[in-house]
Amino acid sequence: MSIIRINTYDDHRFSQEALNQHGCYLANGDAPIEIKIISKSEAIIIGDEIYFGEVIDEFRFNAEHITKFYDESGKIVKKFKDVELFKLDLDKIQPIQFFVDRDKLEAVRTFVRSEEDVIIPIAMHDGAYVSLDGHTRLYLAYSLDFKHVYAYYSEDFDGFDYFFDEARKRNIYTAKDLILLDHEEYVDKWDKFCDEYYMNRQ
Repeated sequence: MSIIRINTYDDHRFSQEALNQHGCYLANGDAPIEIKIISKSEAIIIGDEIYFGEVIDEFRFNAEHITKFYDESGKIVKKFKDVELFKLDLDKIQPIQFFVDRDKLEAVRTFVRSEEDVIIPIAMHDGAYVSLDGHTRLYLAYSLDFKHVYAYYSEDFDGFDYFFDEARKRNIYTAKDLILLDHEEYVDKWDKFCDEYYMNRQ
């Protein structure tokens, strides 16, 4: 079965709230499933329930802190072991991305209201807290003058060391160092950089 995440913010098959949270998927080619985060650890899943299990697993690849999923009626669909969150000084987090997409930043702005709304996966590397995902949220946290965000430990990924080193070569050490780009330039610079790296490893 194929599970494809929708990465745009304009799709009539899904609610705007779920699109902004990047919680929209097409299962098996054309079955729309959406997940909306409603708390630090909970979400609602909507769509054909036969696909719920696989879509939830795909969703949690980037959001392990969401451990309870409910259907529209409030019935529990799937539950995982709680993930420990801890408060972390924003200036102590080393990004491994270089750029931020302006379109995504505006989408994230619709649901980030406080420090408690920014939850990111991190790993330890060379004595530093390193963000594995959530760089747009980190950049927004900085622009909103947040001093702390929330984090949880996760496993790093293939190529992690390379991206860590490349970020530091570009003088990216904290969220304030990330460079904001229009969507087209972001795709050209960041997506192309990632694609070329993984293509050369094959």
